[in-house]
Amino acid sequence: MKSRSLCTIALLLWVLSAAALGWLFVKGRTAPSTDGRMHVLLAPAERDQILGEMRLLLKAVHGVVTGLSGPEQQEGLKQAEQAARAAGMGMAADVDPALMIKLPLPFKQMGMSVHRDFDGLADAIAQGAPPAQIMNRLSSITSRCTTCHDLYRLSANK
Repeated sequence: MKSRSLCTIALLLWVLSAAALGWLFVKGRTAPSTDGRMHVLLAPAERDQILGEMRLLLKAVHGVVTGLSGPEQQEGLKQAEQAARAAGMGMAADVDPALMIKLPLPFKQMGMSVHRDFDGLADAIAQGAPPAQIMNRLSSITSRCTTCHDLYRLSANK
């Protein structure tokens, strides 16, 4: 009887832990902000890491636009493809799980979709997609960037 009670308690604790982790995975560490956005509460180094990644994404956008607008079309397309590929899923491969759990699910979903779509953009450039199609894909990517910036604010808690 005693071992049955211990098994029941262990199972209950496991279920409660799994539920708590699941809730944290969806909600992240957030708090309302005075400007209507959601604060994502991070350690200073975590905030710096995400902001650094955002700067790399912006540099990739710049690389694609610069490549498409250059006078040497073949060289420009190669530059645009490399810039897009640099912002793809390879960029997101080594994210710390402890950081990922702090991010709300929609933030993670938007971020991963941006990386996937940069890979798709690089593939489209490599396959010779017309510039208008490339710009439409890039516009779709940057619309998620602006949406994310409209919804979230990264806050470093000490």
